[in-house]
Amino acid sequence: MSDDELTYPGGLPDMLDSYENRRSPFQFGTLTLPGPDVDLDDLAKRIVPDSATELPPGRNTTWDRKHVQIAREFVGKSELAFLNAQLISNLRKRSFPRQAPALFCRLWDEQSDHLLSVLDLRWLVSSVQTFADHGQTPTQREVGHALRVFFSMMKLYEFERLFSGLAPETPFQFKDRNHVPLPYQMKGFSFEKGGLDVNLIAPIWTRAMNDPTIAPLVDHLMIQLNKDPGGIFRRLKRMRAARAPRK
Repeated sequence: MSDDELTYPGGLPDMLDSYENRRSPFQFGTLTLPGPDVDLDDLAKRIVPDSATELPPGRNTTWDRKHVQIAREFVGKSELAFLNAQLISNLRKRSFPRQAPALFCRLWDEQSDHLLSVLDLRWLVSSVQTFADHGQTPTQREVGHALRVFFSMMKLYEFERLFSGLAPETPFQFKDRNHVPLPYQMKGFSFEKGGLDVNLIAPIWTRAMNDPTIAPLVDHLMIQLNKDPGGIFRRLKRMRAARAPRK
């Protein structure tokens, strides 16, 4: 089979090479992460200063540079929100400071109200995805894995759709449908009776509500998803309404 016939010509081996290359651990110098018992209330009150975006003389490890890069997004926000981002960046790697997983979960166990009030949706999605590998309970890991796939596929789909020329709020027109088979012999989605969207969202949301640490984060994200006027789920609702028989 030629390379032109494959989406990923190198198959799994090449995909793993690419995946692992992005997971090389940071090199730490004198700057490291706080200890597991750091005062989170104090960090919530402290604001990230402009000076955090400047690389001090003599400090040029990979973590020093990444620390400065992350800081640029958090100037004027709390040190606690900044710490959450630092933990996520480390927990994406093959190895990380020993205290990082427990400290990340402690942040969301003790400070979810604060984090939900200061983090934007991008960092909130990154946070819930981090639970996939580093949650402390089966529920946290299960929900984290499910939402990592959920939001990643949403990102791929919504990005590709940008090239359609249609605004995010604008559904496709029925007259433009191309009647070709779906991949893997899947049946088409039924606007009248189809429940795939609800069947996808409801079990994850329900499962998350059983765990007090991850519940506030997932509940917030799902409520925002429900409010989003320009995503695939709202467009499906509009298409359902347009397809419904008029009374």
